[in-house]
Formats: sequence, structure tokens, C-alpha cells
Amino acid sequence: MPRGLKAGKSIFECSCGYQWLLYASALCIVHRENPNKRRYETVILEVGRKNFKTFTIATIFVLLFLLEPKFSKFYSVAPDGALSREVKTAIEEILKSSPLVHQNKNRYRFKILRDYIEFLPNENKYIPLNYSNSRMDGKLPNVFLADEVGALPNSYAVEAMRSGQLNILNKLGCIVSTKYPTANNPFEDEVNYAKRVLDGVQKDETVFSLLYEPDDTESWTNDDTILKHANPVALEIPEIWEDLIKKRARAISVESARENFLTKHCNIIYQGSGTESFIDIKDLQACRVNKIDWTNREVYIGVDLSMSNDNTAVAIASEENGKILADVICFVPEGRLEEKSKFEKLDYKRFIKSMKCIACGNKTIDYGVVEDFVFNIEEKYKVKIKAIGFDRYNAISSAQKWNRKYNTVEIRQHSDTLHPPTKLLSEKITNGEFEYEKNTLLEINFENARCTYDTNMNRYVTKKKSSGKVDMVVALINAVYLLQQDVIFDDSGWAVQF
Repeated sequence: MPRGLKAGKSIFECSCGYQWLLYASALCIVHRENPNKRRYETVILEVGRKNFKTFTIATIFVLLFLLEPKFSKFYSVAPDGALSREVKTAIEEILKSSPLVHQNKNRYRFKILRDYIEFLPNENKYIPLNYSNSRMDGKLPNVFLADEVGALPNSYAVEAMRSGQLNILNKLGCIVSTKYPTANNPFEDEVNYAKRVLDGVQKDETVFSLLYEPDDTESWTNDDTILKHANPVALEIPEIWEDLIKKRARAISVESARENFLTKHCNIIYQGSGTESFIDIKDLQACRVNKIDWTNREVYIGVDLSMSNDNTAVAIASEENGKILADVICFVPEGRLEEKSKFEKLDYKRFIKSMKCIACGNKTIDYGVVEDFVFNIEEKYKVKIKAIGFDRYNAISSAQKWNRKYNTVEIRQHSDTLHPPTKLLSEKITNGEFEYEKNTLLEINFENARCTYDTNMNRYVTKKKSSGKVDMVVALINAVYLLQQDVIFDDSGWAVQF
């Protein structure tokens, strides 16, 4: 250890639990049929400040200098050149404090220059890169570090590194950051993808993630568990724990210190207007059923006709013994299928195969396909449509066509209108009074959904602050709005239909 509370001791003695887990997982888990190939290609580490993020990755780089094949290249990227060189500084300090690694028979094994570090026996080289929004292509990284990804303006740097690893056997990308005050940033995209993998919604065996963020964010002023969830090192080093307690006391007293403390030390996105997840994905998945018999039911249709080059959704909702039954179908422009799959990190072809997504049109949605789908719902599901709810934006023409056969209702997209169905849907899911057939894309939409409150504390899902596509959730809320107009749900679980 070059410096700090345990300077002079070996890294073997000083490494904390999460660091050992990360070292072993990233470097030691291999494929049984090919022991030369490591399992994990992406490591995502979300942990609070003062938890040795950069030092941990620097240790991995030192090990890989020794382990990787000849002529391997390592890179680091960050929001600016100074941050990118932080891992270089950590590597230099480790090497200069470890003569048995740095030297062999009084000859240096590492060349440490201003722009790079090279391991001379096998000519492996590490280069910290200055941030660029267009000049990171053409690199061939065996290993890369993307540090403080939450501060990157977009995902270009990370994706440029990934695309350069196409023909590498043991590729490894380390995505590292704390939370940042903005809800929409490249690191949140990575974390949300990792959460889908951990929840079993997305299948990807190449991603290893350690996400240290608290389950509860409300009681940060007095709940030590929140600090423990975000700071694994503090549980093993008393001096760091005491320092966090002091910082919390200051954040309680001084409002200007609150944002830094909550985002950097508690991994809580602090936003003045207040934003929260709509529902817990585990509560939603507990409501999944094998089959819903729609025959002879009266149903309400909710439609979210988005911009013609974006996703559109149609939701079907009904009621049975106080439960809400639902099915939601997504529509995407067929000509943008590959682009959307890559950009959103979703396998839309898989969802189309499972018949929960329909590709239509070319670069834009074919509204005729959406209109025909709604017209065919009664025949396909063997149901009776009571009403169709729509948002006026982009839907006037379609609504006029549906109105020739069905009762159509314009739903004002305002918090005072959407709060009751949003609240009802959330309560039904939380209480297990909601049913849907397996629909992974709907689950992803729910996981992306974020709610906010207006000045009257009316709660509604906001597309701007959500972390991805939420069209299916919005369409379902429109359907639940109509259902709520005709059916009174009370606390006893009974429902009365008029």
C-alpha cells in the first residue's frame, strides 16, 4: 500500500471484502469448456466515495500487466484527462512501493513515462486517454477503465472502447462511478441494465456488477443502514465510518452540503423536485401468471401514440374480483430495429418473437397497423371493448377512426388527471392485486418508470425523468384511468361496476 491508513502493508493484507470479490470474479471465473476464456467481460462497480474504486481497478491493471498476452493494450477514459490519469497515478504508486514487482535483479521491469506505463517483459502498455467525443475509435483495448461515468455527457467513450474489443479473447471493461445528481447519464444506463440482469429480466452472463446503493432513501438522516449499504469499506475501517458520521451531521445542518453527501457518500440521486421509482420490479414479477382467460370480458383500451419514429403502445385492462388484469403490446419502427436494439441495449427481436412487440413501418411507425390492431382486439381476445382512452398528442386521426365503432375518450395528460390511476395501479401491484402474462418488455418499461409530484403532491409517471422507454406503462395508466371511471375499488378488495 503506497499511502493511506495502512501504508507500507501488502495489498493482500489490506484488501476489503468487496475488493476480493471483485478480483476473484473478474479474473478467476472461467468457462469450463475453455479454461483460457474468462466469463466476465464487463465489471460495473457503483460504490460511494472513499471506497478505493480507482485503487481497486489499478490493482487489477497491475495483475493484468503480468497475466495478459504479449502486446496487450490497456486504456482509461474519464470526463477529462486529469480524471483519466488518476488510475495511472495509482499504478505508479503501487509499483514504486513494491520493489519485488517493479524490479528484477536491479533492473526495472516497468517503464513509467508521462503518457503511458509499459511492462517491458511482454510489452504490455497502459495509456490514459484524454476525453473526446469523436476520436476514440481505432483502439484495440484488451482492458479498459471508464471512470466517473456518471459525469460523462454521453456513452460514446464507453461504446468506442467496447467496439474495439470485438476480436479479443479475454476482453474486460470496468465501468466505475458514484451516483451523480442527474438522473439521466451513461452510468445510470449501465446500472439499470445491470439491475435487469440481476433481476433476471435480461439474460447476460458476461456482466458482473457490484451495486452499492441503499434500499431506502428517505431516512438518511438517522438510518445507519443507508451508509452501510453504500460504503462497504466503512464496515471494515472504523476511521472511515467515523468520518461518514461527521459528514452526515454536517449535511443535516448545512443544506448546501447535502447534495454532495447524498450523491457521493450515500449513492442517492438528490433532486429538489423529488423523483422516485414507480414500483419495485419484484412486486410486479410476483403478479405474473401463466395465462389470463380474456373470453367475454369487458375491457378498456389505453393507447400511447408517441412520435412516429419512436415506440407506441396499446394496453388492455379489465377487472375481476378487485384485481386488475392487463396485457400491453409495444409497436416499434421496423426500419430502426437494429438501431434501437443497440442504442437501448434491448433485444427487440426476442420481444417480437414472444409476440409482445410488433415491428411495423420503416423508419417511422405505421399507424395503420396500430389502428388495425385495436380494431381486431375484440376478435383476437374474445372481449367487448367498453372504451378507448388516448392522449391527444399524435392520436387525433386514429381516434377519429376508432370513434366510428367505439367510444373514445381523450385523457388529459396532466398530474391532476393521471394521479388517481397511477396511485391505483401502484397499490394494486404492491398488494398483489394485478395480473399479467409473461411480458419482459413491460417489466423493463416498469423498471424504467420514474414518478414525480406536482405542487399538490399529485403523483404521475414522467417520461423526462424516466431512465428509458415507458410507453407501455403510460398506455396502461390510460387504460386504468378508464377502468377507474366505471369501477369503484374500495379497501376491502371489492369492486362495483356501473
